[in-house]
Amino acid sequence: MQTPPDRHAYPSHWEADVVLRDGGTARIRPITADDADRLVSFFEQVSDESKYYRFFAPYPRLSAKDVHRFTHHDYVDRVGLAATVGGEFIATVRYDRIDAQGRPASAPADEAEVAFLVQDAHQGRGVASALLEHIAAVARERGIRRFAAEVLPANTKMVKVFTDAGYQQQRSFEDGVVRLELDLEPTDRSVAVQRAREQRAEARSVQRLLAPGSVAVIGVGRGEGGVGRGILRNLLAAGFTGRLHAVNAAFADGTEVDGVPAHRSVRDIPEPVDLAVVAVAAERVPQAVADCGDHGVQGLVVVSAGYAESGTEGRERQRALVRQVRSYGMRLIGPNAFGVINTSPGVRLNASLAPAMPAAGRIGLFTQSGAIGIALLSRLHRRTAGLSGLSTCVSAGNRADVSGNDVLQYWYDDPDTDVALMYLESIGNPRKFTRLARRTAAVKPLVVVQGARHSGIAPTGHADAATRLPHATVSALLRQAGVIRVDTVTELVDAGLLLAGQPLPAGPRVAVLGNSESLGLLTYDACVAEGLRPLPPRDLTTAATPEDFRTALAGALADDGCDAVVVTVIPSLGESSRRDTPPGETGHQSALSVGTGHQSGPPVETDSRPAPSGETAHQSGPPVETAHQSGPPVETVHQSGPPVETDSRPAPSGEAHPQGEGETLAAALRAAAATCPTKPVTVVHVELGGLAEALSVAASTGPRATPAPPPHPTAPDAATPPQAPDPQQPPERTRIPAYPAPERAVRALAEAVKYAQWRRDLADTGKVPEYDDIDEHGAADLVARLLSKSDGTHGVTLGPADAHDLLARYGIRVHQALPGPDADAAARAADRLGYPVALKTTAPHLRHRPDLGGVRLDLSDEDQLRRAYRELTHTLGRPAELRPVVQRMVARGVDTVVRAGHDAAAGAVLSFGLAGAASDLLGDVAHRLIPVTDREARQLVRSIRTAPLLFGWRGSAPVDTPALEELLQRLSRLVDDHPEVVSVSLEPVVVAQDGLSVLSASVRLAPPPARDDLGPRTLPAY
Repeated sequence: MQTPPDRHAYPSHWEADVVLRDGGTARIRPITADDADRLVSFFEQVSDESKYYRFFAPYPRLSAKDVHRFTHHDYVDRVGLAATVGGEFIATVRYDRIDAQGRPASAPADEAEVAFLVQDAHQGRGVASALLEHIAAVARERGIRRFAAEVLPANTKMVKVFTDAGYQQQRSFEDGVVRLELDLEPTDRSVAVQRAREQRAEARSVQRLLAPGSVAVIGVGRGEGGVGRGILRNLLAAGFTGRLHAVNAAFADGTEVDGVPAHRSVRDIPEPVDLAVVAVAAERVPQAVADCGDHGVQGLVVVSAGYAESGTEGRERQRALVRQVRSYGMRLIGPNAFGVINTSPGVRLNASLAPAMPAAGRIGLFTQSGAIGIALLSRLHRRTAGLSGLSTCVSAGNRADVSGNDVLQYWYDDPDTDVALMYLESIGNPRKFTRLARRTAAVKPLVVVQGARHSGIAPTGHADAATRLPHATVSALLRQAGVIRVDTVTELVDAGLLLAGQPLPAGPRVAVLGNSESLGLLTYDACVAEGLRPLPPRDLTTAATPEDFRTALAGALADDGCDAVVVTVIPSLGESSRRDTPPGETGHQSALSVGTGHQSGPPVETDSRPAPSGETAHQSGPPVETAHQSGPPVETVHQSGPPVETDSRPAPSGEAHPQGEGETLAAALRAAAATCPTKPVTVVHVELGGLAEALSVAASTGPRATPAPPPHPTAPDAATPPQAPDPQQPPERTRIPAYPAPERAVRALAEAVKYAQWRRDLADTGKVPEYDDIDEHGAADLVARLLSKSDGTHGVTLGPADAHDLLARYGIRVHQALPGPDADAAARAADRLGYPVALKTTAPHLRHRPDLGGVRLDLSDEDQLRRAYRELTHTLGRPAELRPVVQRMVARGVDTVVRAGHDAAAGAVLSFGLAGAASDLLGDVAHRLIPVTDREARQLVRSIRTAPLLFGWRGSAPVDTPALEELLQRLSRLVDDHPEVVSVSLEPVVVAQDGLSVLSASVRLAPPPARDDLGPRTLPAY
């Protein structure tokens, strides 16, 4: 929070929208002199008991003097805040600065007396807790460090508000009153309490949208067609378990639409409405919102377009919509939303534009694009037959209110969701998203694909600051938080299906087996390309039977040297099977995707698209390895017996041919997988043209029995995280996914391997080290003094002396470089530093360009120095242009570059790479969010592709990487402790066998960037 220049000015930056414990919202703002009538009305609705608790005596009404006192503040020594809903007060809090004797005071007194009053109808909603967070933040801004509160012992609710806040406190009892003193400095416990409350409140707000007891669709047309009528029919077709209402101003009283009661307005509905779906023109939405707010509707899904996606006027319309919705305490999905879906048997909600209800399952889906939402639902519908369907889907459109962060809060402890998939086009609060993603990924996989990642601009309709970081950097930072980052929606689905149906692998060792030598080699190569460690492929030959597959898979899973198995399959058919299949009698699925009710084990899912034209089951690949062949060895198993022949006759409805090759193979793979349920299995199933139809004659067309997921219980206390499943324990129902290409299967498996390793690393995340030689207070004073010399807005780039002084306070020593404006000055500098020296140009166009000859090393005496000086000025230009400097030589080593800086969207980031072409041209730079732990610093050094140069590549001497890791941690501490340090560049940092040398440093200071992830809970401002 920023202090207004006038102590009496209205502090608009204190205004905030908050989510309360029950999922509703309220607005917190300073109380002004114009609030007299609101205060009187509020006080009249408070019970006598609550008034007694507040004033310690009967207090039936406020006097004119009271009203003036409680509405006139200087916003420094006397501050009052109100929580409002619908423009009316529901709670108030105020503080008055006091001295040591409890008398009114001004600064420098740093203690204040605080008191609350909450309307009885709103007690228990967490209003007082939210107000305490905000009034404490205001007090800290005004120099107040402690709160004192006197509470009657019987007022247990208010005592609990203070004691549960997590601040350090003292408690005493005298004269029949409990006196509490709270130190307002945030503690780990107070932050944890605040974030736990935030999680419960935001999860509850989403739960109210996804599990309503009643839904009203506003904008249902009288005739056929139309968006509103379509959504109503989608709700009916899904079997929504609650009550439905159709709303249109043209309806006559007492009528029905598609069997649903019809009303002219939401106000006319004779019962509470939990969720309203708004499908009217944008200009009619405000009236619909007002009707919903007055009726007490809890949340809205606005599918109407014409908002921020349509330009400046639409953006203003969207801001007004958000303000209006929040003023009534409601949450909003949209506008321009696709809708919401909840497949839970107890809800069956399809309040979306999707014409078909997805199959119930364990995958949660969030998307910011309606078009992508349609594509993902369609793809999941095609590929989840017999595997895992959806638990919930939120397609938020312009994401003006409810965002991916809110949905993550809901999924975190949602027992119906095992895997979370997200398509994001912008991240409104990246720091909070990273924090929530890390917490969610600790208990369930989170897979994200981001659109507009290369454009550098926020998509139309999203009012977010675009990050300046390149895609690779953002990807690395999300992976640091445990996010599985993929590039396409296809990869999103591929990874989601594997994670939803298979256990996490214990390591990167992958067995490859199948009946195609060529497909096995392609899979082997894909594993190597993805950083996995494939075992030699095992070729079962095209004569392999389902029993051969079962035996081979069971053996691979039993091998302690194998962490996962990829099964490659090219099905074979009898010569007459395809020819004998009657036209029109083929099934709609591949037999590999089918599991009949009487069979044990889960089904195997497959993509049934045909392979490229011309490929046959008996094509020959590369020859089996011989003594002179290179590449991975291939083990060939010579099986006896003919291939299994398929009965091509169609099965009766609802019955599968038990002897059909595809179904028999699927059963064999399931049986083998069941012998080792702790290792993942995937299938690469390359099909020939028409093969899917031939195999599908063995498929069951009857309904598949699907166990109902458990009902959604009351969310547990978020302060205690849900029990994370053991990464090595299998899901309750293991399902084997199949892929049409080895690259897709292996890429999904590789993501699972990296995610599983991240989960294991959580057991020891490391620590941010403490260094005795760090002068934090001295650095703070220096930063404040240097910033005071700037204009206070744009910041200042420090000169070498100041930059070196600041860095030295954190134990980072920069080697001195003395200017050499002429040869004589260079010689004097060398005498001062001591030979041998280096002569370097520092002109911007030559800096860090040794290839241009602007650096001369190992000059051992004055003659060599003067000769080098003449050569430089003769070749590259005049000294005034070159800006030469002289620096003492340091031990040779590997040149690296270390940087830290603040990004508007991502926060503080630490970067590391090798100096020169590796980082500048190839982008081989690694990144971590600040603060960096010792473990993360170690990983950072090893995560660049050129890291082997630091560890003795090709016989070179390894360098001192522990010293490099310490430098990274010291710089991380500097930027984390002092957010005014917005940019630091250390280049080059020469890492030798023993120690390192920082040869050049630049530092920039600026007013600290706004932090939207700190301070009291608040919704994004609009």
